Formats: sequence, structure tokens, C-alpha cells
Amino acid sequence: MNISQLQDIIERTYGERDRARGVPSTVAWLAEEVGELAQAVRKGNLAQQEHEFGDVLAWVATLANQMGVDLEKCVARYANGCPTCSALPCTC
Repeated sequence: MNISQLQDIIERTYGERDRARGVPSTVAWLAEEVGELAQAVRKGNLAQQEHEFGDVLAWVATLANQMGVDLEKCVARYANGCPTCSALPCTC
């Protein structure tokens, strides 16, 4: 699944509920999921880490959908490596 597909499936699955929740609450949920990811990175196994990475990505997609942001466009600036020096690996 690519990023656009993720945004689309999240929108079709949760979009109405997400909009009703609103941006401030979505940011809070995202922050909570980042905390759970941090805990899984520190003390969890690979399966727990993968689960939390997935949750964080889903909440980022949810927030982007609510804000009208195209995540494919956002990450395109990394297509050639470092967005500042355009090097792989970064030299700045």
C-alpha cells in the first residue's frame, strides 16, 4: 500500500467519525500513539513495534485528511535524498 492508498482507506473507513472528533482531539490521539510507539521501541518486541508504527501512520493519515493535506506531496521533497543538500547520504 502506498501513502495515497493509506489516506484513501483511512478516509473511507474513519473519515466521518474523524471529522466529528475534530483536529484538536485527533492531535491528542496521535500524540498518544507516538507515546505508545516510544514505549514499544524501548520495551516491546518487533510485533508490538510494527503495530504501533502502523497506528502512528494511520493517525498521521487521519490528521492529514482532516487538514486537506496530501501526504504524497509532503514526502516528495525527500525523493532525491536530503531536501536541503539533495545528497544521499546527507552532507549538510
